[in-house]
Amino acid sequence: MIRVAQVDWADQQALICPIREAVFIQEQNVPVELEWDGLDAQCIQLLLLNDDEAVGTARMTVNGKIGRMAVLREHRGCGGGKLLLSKMIQIAREAQLTDVVLDAQVCAISFYKLSGFEVVSEVFMDAGIEHRKMRLLLAI
Repeated sequence: MIRVAQVDWADQQALICPIREAVFIQEQNVPVELEWDGLDAQCIQLLLLNDDEAVGTARMTVNGKIGRMAVLREHRGCGGGKLLLSKMIQIAREAQLTDVVLDAQVCAISFYKLSGFEVVSEVFMDAGIEHRKMRLLLAI
């Protein structure tokens, strides 16, 4: 069964780190020093679990910037990314944020558009990958 759990960085970083290392550092060649930016302890953290196996993760800053969304390659296409994103949006609404933003890899823009995000920037490079800033207004 696939489910999403909100977790504490200090308690669960041993499960979160290997997912991000596999997706961002190994698969997408993001430099290690860019991936580990020191912000994780201050962020809301989610884990995507398939039964009890950690297969995806995402984080959000307290001001509503979603990032580090990653699902292990062999678990993609099963709706896990959508579950992670939906849970982050729910958490943002509960925190009474007016909007959430994210820097989407250009290849993932259509995924975020399905959840109502709109592109709000031109293409920019981050870690050698083309991105565009996206925003979702939250009805409170």
